[in-house]
Amino acid sequence: MRATKAIIHIENFKENIRNIRGFTADGVKMCVPVKADAYGHGAVECARAALECGVEYLAVATVEEGLELREAGIKSPVLLFSLCSPEEVEDAVKNDITPFVFDSEYISMFDRSAGKFGKNHYPVHLAIDTGMGRIGCLPEDAAHLAKVISDSDNLFQEGTMTHFATSDCKNPDSIEYTKKQFALFTNSIEEIRKEGLNPGICHCANSAATLDLPETHLDMVRPGIIVYGYDAGDVNAEYLAKKGTPIDLKPVMTLVTEISAIRHFKKGSSVGYGRTWTAEKDTDIAVLTIGYGDGFVRRFSRAGIKVAINGKEYPVRGRICMDQCMVDLGLDSGVKRWDKVVIFGAKSDGAMQTAEDIARMTDTISYEITTVLTRRVPRVFVD
Repeated sequence: MRATKAIIHIENFKENIRNIRGFTADGVKMCVPVKADAYGHGAVECARAALECGVEYLAVATVEEGLELREAGIKSPVLLFSLCSPEEVEDAVKNDITPFVFDSEYISMFDRSAGKFGKNHYPVHLAIDTGMGRIGCLPEDAAHLAKVISDSDNLFQEGTMTHFATSDCKNPDSIEYTKKQFALFTNSIEEIRKEGLNPGICHCANSAATLDLPETHLDMVRPGIIVYGYDAGDVNAEYLAKKGTPIDLKPVMTLVTEISAIRHFKKGSSVGYGRTWTAEKDTDIAVLTIGYGDGFVRRFSRAGIKVAINGKEYPVRGRICMDQCMVDLGLDSGVKRWDKVVIFGAKSDGAMQTAEDIARMTDTISYEITTVLTRRVPRVFVD
């Protein structure tokens, strides 16, 4: 196995889920997204672990992701968060992948396909766009579309959902926007009920709302990034501790590699493509077996990122290459060839930073840091 690998702590994953459960009332279901290969952590393994913790629903973004779960023998309900093409509808229906629907054409596509395969009680969830601006019907159209589902030959409305745009932001405008979205959603649900129709499982709470807005939990919550051990924007550990509802989220992934070579550089020597870094004094440079081909992306080169070796931090120097990068050890570091290098992750693995720390340094979010790891980085699952 390559020295560069992602260690996935399944017990941390399970503990995060158990801790999140402490924020929800009895009877509230949980849906865990395992889309994008479980945010880079391994979809099948994380799906199985989630179900072992009593999670009722899983979620994916593509039909192909859903098929991966089914082919692995996972039989739990699987929600399809994003839209599929007409060519994918039959695969979704044959494999009992539950779509979000929001217009008559899309509803009809699933109705016809369910009829073709003799599934005359096929579940769908009505998506309502309350302000995300992505998929979903307008709130004023929700009751009508619920009637379209009810009048179809083969479908039933198992659930109704919306998605918050700013629940992870705690500035006044964002707080008010989330309140507005929630009001629009609950009003839409009431309009559906007034038509004598059952909205089914009502759900809107993402990671931030799950931890911060208990009134939004309704019938089911959908925690995403927090099950993988990272904060949901402004709803972070510090905020929750001040609020009196602390939570201890543990990073599930640790990204490690090793030193393949150590070379001595004289003052004035340059490192890497474009000669973007030149040694100001004599130093030792370690070559690591990780690069942007693994997901340690090139734009990190100028972010001041450091890596951990034997409990100390050392800065990345020069441009990150496709397969390698270079780190400044200084002189007399005691670091040796083949020593383990920890890029980010759990403290128990020797990490001195998390994916969240790298995200802050590179003006992005932790989701991207873990999700961009490529297939050539083996995932090693440990308890």
